[in-house]
Parts: sequence; structure tokens; C-alpha cells
Amino acid sequence: MRKRTSHTAARLPGFTLTIGFTIAYLSAVVLLPLSMLFMRAAGLGPAGFWEVVTTPRVVAAYKLSFGAAFAAAGINTIFGAVIAWCLVRYSFPGRRIVDAMVDLPFALPTAVSGIALATLYSPHGWIGQLLAPLGVKAAYSRLGIAIALVFIGIPFVVRTLQPALEDLDPTIEEAAASLGASRAQTLRRVILPMVMPSLLTGFTLAFARALGEYGSVVFISGNMPMKTEIVPLLIIAQLEQYQYEAAAAIGLTMLGCSILILLSINFLQWRASRFGRTQ
Repeated sequence: MRKRTSHTAARLPGFTLTIGFTIAYLSAVVLLPLSMLFMRAAGLGPAGFWEVVTTPRVVAAYKLSFGAAFAAAGINTIFGAVIAWCLVRYSFPGRRIVDAMVDLPFALPTAVSGIALATLYSPHGWIGQLLAPLGVKAAYSRLGIAIALVFIGIPFVVRTLQPALEDLDPTIEEAAASLGASRAQTLRRVILPMVMPSLLTGFTLAFARALGEYGSVVFISGNMPMKTEIVPLLIIAQLEQYQYEAAAAIGLTMLGCSILILLSINFLQWRASRFGRTQ
């Protein structure tokens, strides 16, 4: 009898059927809509495509969307790491409540969160009226957009980082301390390299989520062209004017830039994981 290889033995029954279903499902859900996006945008031709995606209004929306998404993901990476560390390493009254609050942006409809944030940070809102005397305008400004993106992105960092921190053996920190390392050195040279891949993953997820966010931003941004208009809102405006090719061209450019950024972050994540294994 021929001995089965480890690769063959590792396969689950029905592999051919399941991989076929997987490819068919992903093609219908992902590849087919993306192909239609390419086809719609191709109707403009190269010159028309370039003219649409380089207008000053569109470029301003690109800068705002990518800049606000990057800033919000960076803020969430810092404070999400603190929240995850607190939930994993400490026991305190109300810990389960705090842990459940992290998932609130997942459960709350984005339009509802946008209305709530706009009401809270408006000049007459609870927080907005405290910021107004300081000359800080939160609602209907770029700051308001960043606030909304931070709100919807924080769960991605916390939930991605929590398992990595739970798997981190506390004895490693004790060993570092016994060798004379300070807390800052232990954090920088021991803990951070080990959780960096998860931290970059959380950043990537928060960034991708913020980049395509519409519902929570549209109410607090003010939607002023060239100032507080994000790309998803601009695409909606093009669709309402029956400019389907222009909307597809803007969306396709957004998709290409997002893929390049995500590939770069994934490369950094791969480098960080290799560096962590060599420590």
C-alpha cells in the first residue's frame, strides 16, 4: 500500500468542493463588483479618467480622506494599545462593562453614531460648548471627521491586540527586570517587538475601516467642498447626478491607493514579525 504524504493526510475531506465554493463565492462577492467598477471607469477613456480624478475638488477630498483616516488609525493604535493592555493585565470593578463598551461602535449604526457625535460636539453640545470658548471647532470641521473615524475604528485595534497580549508570557517581563531592564526598556525591547505584528494589523484594519466610512462622518463633517468633503460623500454626489463613470473612476483611484498603502503596511508587518522571531 502506498504511504500517504503528510500534505495529503492534512487535507480535510471535500477539499475540492470547498475550494471550488470558496473561489466561486469570492468571485461573486468581490471580483465581479470590482470588474464592473473597472468597466464603468473604462468608459471615460484615459483622458477623461485623468481629468475626473485630478480635479481640485477630487484631490482635496483624497487628501482629507487619507489624511484623516491615517491620523485616526494612528490615534487608535496608541490608545487602543493602552485599553487592550488595561483589559488584559488588570482586574478592576466594571472590567466587563468596559470590555463590552469597546464593541459598541460595532453594534451602533453608523448614522446613529454620526448624529450623536454631531449633537455632542456641536457649538451647543455638551462637549462643543466647552471647546467653543477655547476657539476649537469640533463639529463641521476636519477635527470632527477625525473624531468620528476614531470612534468607529477603536474596536479593531483593541480586539486585534488583546489575543497577542494574552499570549505574552509575564515571565519574560520578569526576566527582563531581573537582568536590570527598566520598565521603558522592557516595553521597547521586549513587549513591543512581540506584539508589533498584531499592532500593525490593528492599524491596518482601523485605517481601512476609516477610509471608506460614510454614515458617521456625513453628519459631523459639514460636507463643504474643498474643505470637509470626504471621498465617499463625493462619490454619492456623483451618483445622484447620474455621473456613474465619474463615480467609478474616483472609486477606482481610491481602491488603487488603498491597495498600495495596505501592501506597504503588510510588508512592514512581515518585517516586524521576522524581527520579533529573531529576538
